Amino acid sequence: MWLLESLDAADAGVHARSRVQYRGKLYRALNPVYAREPLSGRGAKLYGGRFNPKGAPALYLSLSLDTAIREANRAGSLQPTTIVAYDADIDNVFDTRDTDALAGLSLTASDLADPAWRDLMKRDGIAPTQQFALGCIAQGHHGLLVRSFARGTGEGDSNLGLRVWGDAGPARLAVADDQDRLRI
Repeated sequence: MWLLESLDAADAGVHARSRVQYRGKLYRALNPVYAREPLSGRGAKLYGGRFNPKGAPALYLSLSLDTAIREANRAGSLQPTTIVAYDADIDNVFDTRDTDALAGLSLTASDLADPAWRDLMKRDGIAPTQQFALGCIAQGHHGLLVRSFARGTGEGDSNLGLRVWGDAGPARLAVADDQDRLRI
């Protein structure tokens, strides 16, 4: 598994070649507890996520509404959910769907899909997928474009996990709420 400590010139070259831009709509199906703070990353900060360790805020957004709903309701019945759309203009995204870029870092799609990431985080304090994401951030990426691993999703269902965002470039993310329904 690729670790921060193993970063060398070849790894930096892979990161430079793997930069993509994302411009368009993104979606999240939020727990209503966080509906008034759709840009906070607070839930991911409290509990950690596949690509962020506990203590590090992150936003996990989907490229489609269907994927967002599947991501938010991974277990059991559909729970109360607040749907939020975002307008995004994000530079420097690492596209993990590029198998050549992953191979250049000695990773595979299966490494990223490892369902044991949460157990590894509990046991070791940080999961290998989180360590990978920290390396990407250290190389100037604002986030990761990843295949969704939620039940019922397919190869074409993707998410954008952001560790860097704001109301201006190069990682602009804005809630699409022109009617001020969230009153944020």
